[in-house]
Amino acid sequence: WRWGGRWSTSPRRRRGRSRRCRARRPRRLLERAAGQGLSLSVGAEVEYFLVNRDEHGVLSVADTKDTAAQPCYGAHGLTRMYDHLTAVSGAMNSLGWGNYANDHEDGNGQFEQNFKHADALTTADRVITLRYLVSVLAEQRDMTATFMPKPFTDRTGTGMHLHMSLWRGEEPTFLDGTDERGLGLSPLAYSFVAGIVEHARGLQAVIAPTVNSYKRTGAVSTRSGATWSPRIAGYGGNDRTHFVRVPDGNRVELRGGDGAANPYLAVAVALAAGLDGIERGLDPGEPSAGGKGPELPPTLLHAVEALQADEVISGALDAAGPGVSRYFADLKREEFFDWHATVGPWELDRYLTAF
Repeated sequence: WRWGGRWSTSPRRRRGRSRRCRARRPRRLLERAAGQGLSLSVGAEVEYFLVNRDEHGVLSVADTKDTAAQPCYGAHGLTRMYDHLTAVSGAMNSLGWGNYANDHEDGNGQFEQNFKHADALTTADRVITLRYLVSVLAEQRDMTATFMPKPFTDRTGTGMHLHMSLWRGEEPTFLDGTDERGLGLSPLAYSFVAGIVEHARGLQAVIAPTVNSYKRTGAVSTRSGATWSPRIAGYGGNDRTHFVRVPDGNRVELRGGDGAANPYLAVAVALAAGLDGIERGLDPGEPSAGGKGPELPPTLLHAVEALQADEVISGALDAAGPGVSRYFADLKREEFFDWHATVGPWELDRYLTAF
């Protein structure tokens, strides 16, 4: 990271017109919300691994001493990466983001950066910038920062959790201290949650957009004993395996997304789902318990099929221009079959001499 440089995120324009720019996608939905007197505030948790890769392509955690079975929030791993983490924090704070926390996550070599919530487009810009910033600062210390959803089979995956709330001017609309369900949410907030839960399967194609993503949400366990990722489309209180978690009445957290997600698209489809719930007056029912609820898509192909069957989520993509959702679906279907057609080490180990 060098002082004196300039980094800009802005709509691409051609002859004065923006061409399917990713930033336009949430903007139209934000305008729709504004028509109802609502504005969206978003916070993002950005997780990543610090790794090395040798000449044979073997991946390993950059900190060779980070071997604890349950390293989450561990001080030792954090201290050994102190120079990197403080460099990231210093850069974020110099930009005025308010980096209020960074921590060692549940996987060996895994970290998270948190910064103050802002309007939806500002937060999306910051996620994109932070990925670049973290990668550059890692390279300066001979490491690779990866936001890949599941770089290690036996370790916790990398999420990108979105914390969302709707406001009327300076007044929060989600908080209701009289909520009989005990989560502190207003009827409007419950309708927002209901919309996200109803559209969860289609949402996943956008917020978990790679074949690797489904090895995170499909994980049964990890070496730490926890996955911290949802497998069903449910909601509830302070349980980090819910698709929608309610940490308090001021906000809801969408936990299905990962480090591969385009934050502009993620915000767009999440807002579209939530607004659909509000406009239709949906109710999510009682909070999920015991792992009950509709299962999330097991693969990218299943998610793409759900996306194409979901007019609300497809429509959120098409708000940028005709055919965007079809283009996205075709691209992701091709990605799935490219992966599916590739013979990998697992197959060789299992089948080479099995018959």
